[in-house]
Amino acid sequence: MRKERLIVPVAVGLAVIWALAQYLAALLFERELARALLDLEARGELVVERSGVERGWLSSSGIVQISPVLGDGWRLQLSYEARHGVFSTRVEGEARPLAGPHQVRLFGDWLPSSPPRWHAHYQTLGGTLEGSIQLAPFLVSQGDRELDFRGGQVSFGGQQGDWRLRAHTQPWRLTDGVATLESGRASLESRYAYTAGAHHFTQHDLLRLDHLAWQQPGLQLEARELDYRSRMLLDDSELRIDSELTLNEVLAAQQVLLTGRVALELSRINADAVRETLAALGQQAAKAYRLEPRELLAALEPELVALLADSPRLDLTEVDLESPMLGLVVRGDGALFFDPRRLDELSPSRLDDAAEQARWLARLDGDATWREVPTVVALWLGLPLGTRDLEIDVIRGRVRVNGRPLPPLWR
Repeated sequence: MRKERLIVPVAVGLAVIWALAQYLAALLFERELARALLDLEARGELVVERSGVERGWLSSSGIVQISPVLGDGWRLQLSYEARHGVFSTRVEGEARPLAGPHQVRLFGDWLPSSPPRWHAHYQTLGGTLEGSIQLAPFLVSQGDRELDFRGGQVSFGGQQGDWRLRAHTQPWRLTDGVATLESGRASLESRYAYTAGAHHFTQHDLLRLDHLAWQQPGLQLEARELDYRSRMLLDDSELRIDSELTLNEVLAAQQVLLTGRVALELSRINADAVRETLAALGQQAAKAYRLEPRELLAALEPELVALLADSPRLDLTEVDLESPMLGLVVRGDGALFFDPRRLDELSPSRLDDAAEQARWLARLDGDATWREVPTVVALWLGLPLGTRDLEIDVIRGRVRVNGRPLPPLWR
């Protein structure tokens, strides 16, 4: 009898614990979603908004709208419906891409098919999210133009401060009259790690293409096994971007036109100015009236000029290219620097003016070396036949090769 009297309070207690846990799970999901969207917007490149939000213990729903800060070329609407559990939340919805200032729907207006659906799981205790979007094949035609896309998949996951994205697409083909651009299988791997408010961040990207081919009457180019790697780092002092492009081979008329790799590094972009520029972009995006590109440059001129305060540097860390078809080999390295003195004399909004362009070019200094230069290049530049290396100097925007002014390249 005593045991029977305990059943009711135990059952009530378990029900209360379950209800509290359920409420906490829903609360944690909502908090993490809000934080993730704020972090996505903190970079300053995107505008993120939510609408139609409904919150509940067992489920919640809404629409997330993502668009670029600059321009109105596209918008992405992500609808979501979350079913909350004590230990995990299942999320699913539709991805609705819109194009152009008139917000034309890709799926529905251009393509007679429904938008792709996305699915994700959020782990309440670990705070991790894992999800994916399946991209269905489609064929769209407009006059002589045709796009044949054969599908793909995008997966994403991580937690606050560390996110990963992987995308894989099947071969696709774009035809425009007699010209055709065709791509083989492609993959993108990206990882983005950051501190609160994206004050510091690191982003790694790796893009791989099996092949990319361009065909038109009289010209056929095909690139095989292209790899592009990049690393973007923002710390206390600077924004730095490292990039590397590797070409297994580029073919023309079934001959190897180009093979090799190129590595670049852009550094000394003032970190505080980067953050101020991104913040100013966000403020401009929040205004009802969107500025024209030239007006926007003028409005952001102080922030943009401040990016150059630490003398930005572009390093050509390695060039190793070979063209068996042309009999050319390019191996070398170099660096280019920007003079940051008297920055108030410069105006990014007037860069379409020839005099302003000359003022910017006059700020450039640097040097580069082309080792074992082919004889034909030495002859083309009017140098002695025995020239083995080219020493290229940039002095206040003017180029000298082996101590001589650079001759006209086209005669």
